[in-house]
Amino acid sequence: MKLKWIMGLAVIAGLMNACKAEKNDLKPATVQTEQTDAFDYNVEQFADIKILRYQIPGWENLSLKEKKLVYFLTQAGLSGRDMIWDQNYRYNLTIRKALENVYANYAGDKSSADWSAFETYMKRVWFSNGIHHHYSNEKMKPEFSSEYLKQLLADTNTTLEGEAFEVLFNDQDSKKVDLTKGGDNVKLSAVNFYGPNVVNADVEAFYKTKTSPNPEKPLSFGLNSKLVKENGTLKELTYKSGGLYGTAIDEVVKWLEKAKEVAENPEQGKALGLLIDYYKSGDLQTWDDYNVAWTAATEGNIDYINSFIEVYNDPLGYTGSYETIVQIKDFDMSQKMEVLSENAQWFEDNAPLMEAHKKENVVGVTYKVVNVAGEAGDASPSTPIGVNLPNANWIRAAVGSKSVSLGNIINAYNNAGSSGRLKEFVNDDEEFELEEKYGQLADKLHTALHEVIGHASGQLNPGVGETKETLKSYASTLEEGRADLVGLYYLYSPKLQELGLVDDWKSVGKAAYDGYIRNGLMTQLIRLKIGDNIEEAHMRNRQWVAAWAYEKGMKDNVIEKITRDGKTYFNINDYEKLHAIFGELLRETQRIKSEGDYKAVEDLVEGYGVKVDQDIHNEVLERNKQFTAAPYSGFVNPVLVPELDKNGEIYDIKVTQPDHFDQQMLEYSKTFGFLPEMN
Repeated sequence: MKLKWIMGLAVIAGLMNACKAEKNDLKPATVQTEQTDAFDYNVEQFADIKILRYQIPGWENLSLKEKKLVYFLTQAGLSGRDMIWDQNYRYNLTIRKALENVYANYAGDKSSADWSAFETYMKRVWFSNGIHHHYSNEKMKPEFSSEYLKQLLADTNTTLEGEAFEVLFNDQDSKKVDLTKGGDNVKLSAVNFYGPNVVNADVEAFYKTKTSPNPEKPLSFGLNSKLVKENGTLKELTYKSGGLYGTAIDEVVKWLEKAKEVAENPEQGKALGLLIDYYKSGDLQTWDDYNVAWTAATEGNIDYINSFIEVYNDPLGYTGSYETIVQIKDFDMSQKMEVLSENAQWFEDNAPLMEAHKKENVVGVTYKVVNVAGEAGDASPSTPIGVNLPNANWIRAAVGSKSVSLGNIINAYNNAGSSGRLKEFVNDDEEFELEEKYGQLADKLHTALHEVIGHASGQLNPGVGETKETLKSYASTLEEGRADLVGLYYLYSPKLQELGLVDDWKSVGKAAYDGYIRNGLMTQLIRLKIGDNIEEAHMRNRQWVAAWAYEKGMKDNVIEKITRDGKTYFNINDYEKLHAIFGELLRETQRIKSEGDYKAVEDLVEGYGVKVDQDIHNEVLERNKQFTAAPYSGFVNPVLVPELDKNGEIYDIKVTQPDHFDQQMLEYSKTFGFLPEMN
């Protein structure tokens, strides 16, 4: 589970043809400049996207063995990059390869508005790992004509035809993930987890027949496969070596085997070995064995996330999207924040949950602030800021979980923005000053509480199935909102000051509450077009939490809606009562999850999290026009450059920074393009 949000406005402000060049396994991309103290976080901006860079603090303190481990893990991650493209949409690789060939080889007029529109569209497709917007899930329409694209294709001797061409300009496959209530979400969604003739009922019936050897340890059926229908019969195509995506998976395995050779300790090596076995076999029991070993491997300076993990992109929540993050421990911040892990049981015991829904023993919650060294798949270019894994409830209960906050990513966000939008949407100087003074600390603490305490808290009632089965398409947004509420409840608590995490708990809590309500009811709407419903799970949860709290507190004017000079503001009049309201909603969301109450979650999400107040939305967009900063941000990755001795052995690895987004994307396609156009 991952968190893709920072409370402040800094964030609302994550080759060529069919043949590829022969590659040297140790030859990196050739981009660019050494990392220095004077660091420019900004790369470029286009459409609604801002591209940033991030540094890797502490790289110079790693041993050569540790640097090799990081390098091999990043290469493994990038080797699977094509898989997320194909998962996102069946024609993505065909389209990407054609458009990249045009982009790299067109020698005509590049001063025209049409070419500028083509360049922007190409970059948007790169950023989203496909033709559907990375956040709204809507298909991105080119701002150039089909005739112009045909001319570009002809001028560069590029082929793109049939449905793969037509879909760029028509209304087919308009949503990557469609969660419309009452619709056949599988049929309506363009995501490539299911065959074109598979519908909701097929998926539910197919997985209903699956039984785990041990019902108390349910396997994650559907996590690593595509469900298709052949001659009327449903069958799974498993992501594995020799199976679906096998050519890319073999490359991932090759680098994981190199990583295993330089593992920091036996526990880490065991986990890597099981991950390799899983990729080779596709066996879900091996996946669980791996997650148990990975969760227990807490020693060492390097860690990683790698595989088909998060199910947000599956309208029914079965299949995991490919993603990787390679991490280096931030020793100073991890030590400061370890206190949350050490006090996880206190937070559970004092949560406003029904006693039956509390865990008697919260086990194995480890928390680290880490510095990212490389990302790929669904984590790049748009990246989470915090992650808590594994997702299986039984592993979390029996073994524990790992929670990380991506420190250098958050730092890059915070140092690349401006305060202009904040001034526009805060109600008064006091709110602005609280955000300026305490906002970043509140963000960090909310991420930590969300991941460490939130996702690890609570338990299902005996006999209640996994949330993807009971809560279906609402499972992800319910879980993210529940974890947000845990964080919100404890952000306004003297316990944080008692633990030495803050020096003024009320001010930190006020800044956190101001930011959450402001974002949930107003500022996140800059990400939507007029008339759109909210589809994305995290965005839905922020609105239903804020809107429910606003409505619940109306009688006592807890949150006041203010209109001044034709502009709307939301002002919190009573933080104590809002704290109690958040506790009440937390209790209810845990009850919904624990009991598998589908009707209640449907009412909550559809009633508060989907529909948008059109008057507010129009106003927000109008007020936002004055700002040039894009509402979405993402990253290019630093490039790790191995230095070889005369025998071809690595004696050091340097960090360089890419100068251009398009150069990195083209280099990745050339170096890590291991899948055919259609799979």
